[in-house]
Amino acid sequence: MSASKDGNELGRALHGWRDRISPQTVGLPAGGVRRAAGLRREELAQLATLSVDYITRLEQGRATSPSPQVLASLARALRLSTAERAYLYLLAGQPEPGPGHISTHVPPGLRRLLDQLSGAPLSVHDAAWNLIECNPSWAALFGDPSALHGRERNIVWRHFTGRHGRIAQTPAQRADFEASTVADLRAATARYPADLGLRSLVRDLRETSTVFAGLWDSGIVGTHASGTKTVHHPEVGRLTLSCDVLVAAGSDLRVVAYTAAPGSEAAAALGLLDVIGTQAMT
Repeated sequence: MSASKDGNELGRALHGWRDRISPQTVGLPAGGVRRAAGLRREELAQLATLSVDYITRLEQGRATSPSPQVLASLARALRLSTAERAYLYLLAGQPEPGPGHISTHVPPGLRRLLDQLSGAPLSVHDAAWNLIECNPSWAALFGDPSALHGRERNIVWRHFTGRHGRIAQTPAQRADFEASTVADLRAATARYPADLGLRSLVRDLRETSTVFAGLWDSGIVGTHASGTKTVHHPEVGRLTLSCDVLVAAGSDLRVVAYTAAPGSEAAAALGLLDVIGTQAMT
């Protein structure tokens, strides 16, 4: 079965899935006159980090061979169930990622949790530490990730190539972070031997970073522990936050949560960020 069997089955499915999602559900404003209650093409493009033109061509049947990476982004943005995700790959004529490949699918239970939690910056990463999703609080704290593509969305790559972003680390914190993330990638290569993207990431990290190469060759083992992170935000200043890394049950997804003690200055700053979002303060 393919998208060309009966006109444009893929395009109709995408349009139908888009129509059923309200902007508020995915944290977008519902302003302006709408012909339908669902997402506009521009909003789906924003959520999936794709161009509006490409979404239009997919829905009109003028682009019929989306890559597995594009399909994964669409499935996340459209909040497809496991069965719907499989149907999407079938319509696009692509094999659904199987055992041996890292999955980026967010299970419905985790999706409900992310939708209902607010006020705490949350991000979701796959087993290779690629950023899959984040909530508006996370984007306000660390910056809008929609412009990041490919390796720029991988926090291990960014760290070992000197792109540390807004987090300041002590030498001890840096050592713990490096040990735990290298250990994570080592374990992931054992669980997902067929994932070429993961193997390419490890190869390029070893060639690019002598620190990573040394840790990888040493066989270092590390685990993620709860701790504190110091974030330097360009508008609200320095925040010291608790950081917890949770592994979603039934998957290898990592959920990173940043929280502040109630009544603290950091909590007040997070509240302000929720108000101003990613807009610069004036």
